[in-house]
Amino acid sequence: MKKLLIFIVFATIATTYGKGQGKENLLMEAVPEEWFEEEEFFIQRLPEEDFWWKNFEDTLLDSLITLATERNLTAMAALTSIRIAKAGWRMTQSYLLPSVDLNAGWTREKASGNLSQTGDAEAWYGYFSSALTMSWQVDIFGKLFKRAKAQKRAFQATEEEYRAVMVTLCAEVANAYFSLRQCQAEMDVLRKNVQSQKEIMEIVEARHETGFASKLDVAQAKSVYYSTLASIPSMQSNIEQYINSITALLALYPGSLDNRLRSTRPLPDYVSAVAVGMPANLLRRRPDVRAAELSVESKAALLGAAKRDWLPSFYLNGSIGYSANNLDKLVRSSSMAWEIAPTMTWNLFNGGKDINATMEAKAELEQSIISFNSSVLTAIQEVSNAMTQYKNSIQTMETLKETVRQGEETLQLSLELYKQGLTQFQNVLDAQRSLLSYQDNLVRTRGYSLTSLVQLYKALGGGW
Repeated sequence: MKKLLIFIVFATIATTYGKGQGKENLLMEAVPEEWFEEEEFFIQRLPEEDFWWKNFEDTLLDSLITLATERNLTAMAALTSIRIAKAGWRMTQSYLLPSVDLNAGWTREKASGNLSQTGDAEAWYGYFSSALTMSWQVDIFGKLFKRAKAQKRAFQATEEEYRAVMVTLCAEVANAYFSLRQCQAEMDVLRKNVQSQKEIMEIVEARHETGFASKLDVAQAKSVYYSTLASIPSMQSNIEQYINSITALLALYPGSLDNRLRSTRPLPDYVSAVAVGMPANLLRRRPDVRAAELSVESKAALLGAAKRDWLPSFYLNGSIGYSANNLDKLVRSSSMAWEIAPTMTWNLFNGGKDINATMEAKAELEQSIISFNSSVLTAIQEVSNAMTQYKNSIQTMETLKETVRQGEETLQLSLELYKQGLTQFQNVLDAQRSLLSYQDNLVRTRGYSLTSLVQLYKALGGGW
């Protein structure tokens, strides 16, 4: 089964650059065995809906990504590159067609009297002319066609690079957005713990005033309270940074989105199986892999053109027009002149130019094949890593939920026992610190699971 999938992916490339160049295909043996088996978190089919961010059901995220695809400067530059590449392809195509020029004019000249057959010292001549001239390189061996094909594949690769930019852009916006929501959730955890620790600190102070608690207990309660309070400014800075990151991705000035992003929203509670697709389909789906494949085809076409440069070139030149001394006689049949001149040129020696050009084209093809295989390996690695991270983060998150519940109960029980004088205040302090750590870890893990899922969708080439 694995060999069949590998063959499907590389069939097009193998036919493009010929036999004897496919030993790099063995790199595809790195496709993980588990990719061919369905499991709890992943389904072996391609997503039916490419707009993966809509699965989170967050309208603000949807609008941010839509705005980013319209305004992002990197995306605009990539779109301009498409227009440049398309113009280059069209220009190369034009070489396959004949070139036709229209010439018309009036000429007045004086010949040397010493060369004039009439012996006139003042030999003046004037005439009118108009003509159509044509020049056409007949592409018998297909060298021009190969270069046009190479330019077309380069243009198509530029389109795929644009899609890769859009996939990355959507992922960057989603990552920054979820990181922002994660920081805001961590801020809520800090504030709730600050409030709880303040209430406990006031309880300890009241017990100290009545002689039921030592001054050490008060100092310890205050140290925990102020330590948590000191974490808030740092978290606020993180929130500002992510807001600015989102604003920059949308090509807006700082502060433009404050009224929309500063209001806290909960992290999406999203846990779902992900359609990762079969490896062969994955490789055909990722824009960077498709771009690398098209680059191979482009270099193969250039190699074919370089080999055809060794063959002769055929041209068909011709012209038809009128010439007359007087304008009223210009269009008469007697004033017509025409010429047709088929020619052949075959370079027999140029100092090794064709040899070196062919060697260069061959080396560039080999380089593009290596780059393609590198893209394949990168795709496999990124998907494998993202799958592992997402699956493990979901499992960790489920465990941390129970840990937080136990931490809340521990703090409540230890506080009640402390009020009754049945335990030391150190147990309350430990419960406070642990609960803050558990809650913070849970929020971080929820954010990490979302960003891991975004990275998985990005690795799968989805989103555009």
